[in-house]
Amino acid sequence: MNSETTRIADQLRRAFRGEAWHGPSLLDLLAEITPEQARARPLRSVHSIWDLVLHIDVYVQAAFDATQGAPMPKLFGTERDWPALTDDSAEGWFDAQDRLFQNAENLAQAIEKVDEAKLRDTVPGRSYDFYYLFHGIVQHSLYHGGQIAILKKTILGS
Repeated sequence: MNSETTRIADQLRRAFRGEAWHGPSLLDLLAEITPEQARARPLRSVHSIWDLVLHIDVYVQAAFDATQGAPMPKLFGTERDWPALTDDSAEGWFDAQDRLFQNAENLAQAIEKVDEAKLRDTVPGRSYDFYYLFHGIVQHSLYHGGQIAILKKTILGS
């Protein structure tokens, strides 16, 4: 087992499921958020919590696919960057969360299997390496987790 990939996978799991140094994980932040609250836009010009969950998941899935050899698609500034909400039911909200956490765990497991030498390999479809990608996914997820925390406080009034 590679210690660097184990540490990166651990950081990803902490961001998503808990024991994070910075504060609440995404799991904690999303706990008890109803579909109505997830859809809410307390500030007109910002994304909803649900939008953020779908957005984070797009990047997690793309990173996982890259570990399997698929070229990382251009996401930023495209329709894929912020997927449209197609099922705004309660089941859709819980499915979106389940998918996010399952995809994050799939990525963590894939990272653990990466040989340390491959961390410096270029990500298919990108000019940067896997080390940069994996840390970037953790950072990206936490950045949007902070937005979720602010939206949650605004929506719940606390």
